[in-house]
Amino acid sequence: MAGETTAPIEHAPDAAHAAEAVGMPQLDFATFPNQIFWLVLAILAIYYILTKIALPRIASVLAERNGTITNDIATAEELKLKAVEAEQAYQKALAEARAQAQKIAAETRAEIKEELDAAIARADTQIAEKSAESAAHIGEIRDNALISVEAVAKDAAGEIVRALGRPVDDGDVAAAVETQMRGEA
Repeated sequence: MAGETTAPIEHAPDAAHAAEAVGMPQLDFATFPNQIFWLVLAILAIYYILTKIALPRIASVLAERNGTITNDIATAEELKLKAVEAEQAYQKALAEARAQAQKIAAETRAEIKEELDAAIARADTQIAEKSAESAAHIGEIRDNALISVEAVAKDAAGEIVRALGRPVDDGDVAAAVETQMRGEA
């Protein structure tokens, strides 16, 4: 076998067939029916796979997404309504709290005013009492001062008369001082 040369087996195609074999095999008219059969079969297989398997899955995913989106939108609307209701309740509670605070402040002001008025009245009473006491004390001091002034005036007048070398009558000196003190001079 080593020394043998094999010659290629040549089939002698006819000349017309040899000219056709030179081009693309897909364009060979002799294989068109076979190619058309497999093309139709492939298209039918792809159509069957798409309509029975792929498209129903895609449709179910899209329907699920659409349902989820619809549910999410409905939930968002509910939450929005709840938020609006909560905000209204908050505003109402805030207004009530403000009104209550104003009422408490007014009551507190009234109580403080009453307490202040009572304290002022007590202070006025105490001031009036102290003023009366002070007036009485001042009156006592004035009376005592007048008595003391009268006594000092009598002693001084008696001493002056004695210093002048005249006889002193205590009764006359007292009468003269009393007359001067009353302003009858």
